[in-house]
Amino acid sequence: MSAFQLRGGRPPIVIAEHEADALYDLALRSRVRHPHSAALLLEELERAQTLPEAELPGDVVTMGSHVLFRDRASGEEHTVQLVYPAAADMAHHRVSVLTPIGAALIGVPCGRAIGWPNRQGEYRGLEIVAVIQPAAQERAA
Repeated sequence: MSAFQLRGGRPPIVIAEHEADALYDLALRSRVRHPHSAALLLEELERAQTLPEAELPGDVVTMGSHVLFRDRASGEEHTVQLVYPAAADMAHHRVSVLTPIGAALIGVPCGRAIGWPNRQGEYRGLEIVAVIQPAAQERAA
């Protein structure tokens, strides 16, 4: 079973072409230091539909997005910003795309759910409640 499998399958994901290229390079460079997270990210990139940035829907999680998601098991809601590893800072709710939850979030549209492994190795469902995408210039940073 895929790391992100939920009953009913995984939601379709959409990623901007330039982000997909950058994320693919990041995952390949990270395979030795972070093999599990790199594999999860590569798996999501392989199934993603890529679009020019101008055609990207406004309700999908992109790099730099602020995301409100709900843990389906506990009902707890969390707000994070999806960032590249160098900008990750849990104290400021900035989650790296090179973590299981970060890889799970990328490209998911608002209102959809996906599974992710927690620190205990259990799979949890998370539902995207709201997405605020950054300006294009911020995403490229």
